[in-house]
Amino acid sequence: MKYFIGFIFICTLLIFGSVYVSPEDFPYVGLLPFLIPVFWLLNLFLFFLLILSWKKEAFIPLLVLIIGFRFAEITFQKNTSEENPDGIKVLTYNTHLFDYKTRTEGKFDPSVYAWLQQHTADIKVFQEFYQDNTTPSRNSLKILGGDSEMEYSYQIIDGNPSRRSYGMAIFSKFPIINDGKIFDNNRANGAIFADILYQSDTIRIYNVHLESMQINSQTLENLDGVKENYRQTLGKLHRGSLARSKQLKVLEEHINNSPFPNIIMGDFNELPYSNTYFRLSKNHINAFETAGNGFEFTYNKILFFLRIDHIFSSPELEAVEFTTHREVDYSDHYPVSATLRFKK
Repeated sequence: MKYFIGFIFICTLLIFGSVYVSPEDFPYVGLLPFLIPVFWLLNLFLFFLLILSWKKEAFIPLLVLIIGFRFAEITFQKNTSEENPDGIKVLTYNTHLFDYKTRTEGKFDPSVYAWLQQHTADIKVFQEFYQDNTTPSRNSLKILGGDSEMEYSYQIIDGNPSRRSYGMAIFSKFPIINDGKIFDNNRANGAIFADILYQSDTIRIYNVHLESMQINSQTLENLDGVKENYRQTLGKLHRGSLARSKQLKVLEEHINNSPFPNIIMGDFNELPYSNTYFRLSKNHINAFETAGNGFEFTYNKILFFLRIDHIFSSPELEAVEFTTHREVDYSDHYPVSATLRFKK
């Protein structure tokens, strides 16, 4: 039993430490953080088992739980949010090209635009944003921008600018004084920014969509599917984590050169237990950690227990409200919103 406890102790520490190692530096290290919840719960089970057995070895899993308390914090939160707080309200949403209902139910649902128009966020950022200049009902820039009296920055990843295209967009009730594209991969992923004038301050808004996991979740719905596809899935997870690490390096350089406070949000395709999350957390605060409640999962498919959409901000800003809008099912992601304000 002692050797087993010692083995679990060493394995857990190695897995915990994997979040501080870049997938570029150590092959397949990006897969280890997926085991963090499993080993954290295993040590919790061992702790109670050894306590009930009056074994002095109980201090070993207890030590692990203390060391890994940070992982509990980024998994579950219980914060008291203010009602109707003052501050800058932001929203991020992977829209799935506004055609998720078309693919799943066979018909386009325009009510997604109505919900987004009615939401009170001052800043709205969208990934997988679809623009159709030929069809008024799909002219997303006009519906969400002109009709809502919001300025916008739209950066095309692919398509014809005069007809149909898709990319990433930032909408703002405040003036946009500068904007641009940081990178894209010529498919669906990338990062853009816009500088906005908020009261007497300038804030840089980042809209981020890092490399997708590209996992067909339908193949993981049953045990047979898992058996047949686990090797392919592991390969995709590895390649995805490596690509996101390289993309993050480009983004970090841009962020480090930013002369303004930052709000970084979007679809990161990363769990909180990842090198990407911990790298961004070094100099930025995650809104979920200061204002979230419960688990706040953001993925709307069979792997519902994933929180891969995040809102980070510079330390000058604090989140006083955070919401995952799980009632909004127009995409394979749920919209995420937060209210942030400058610290006094």
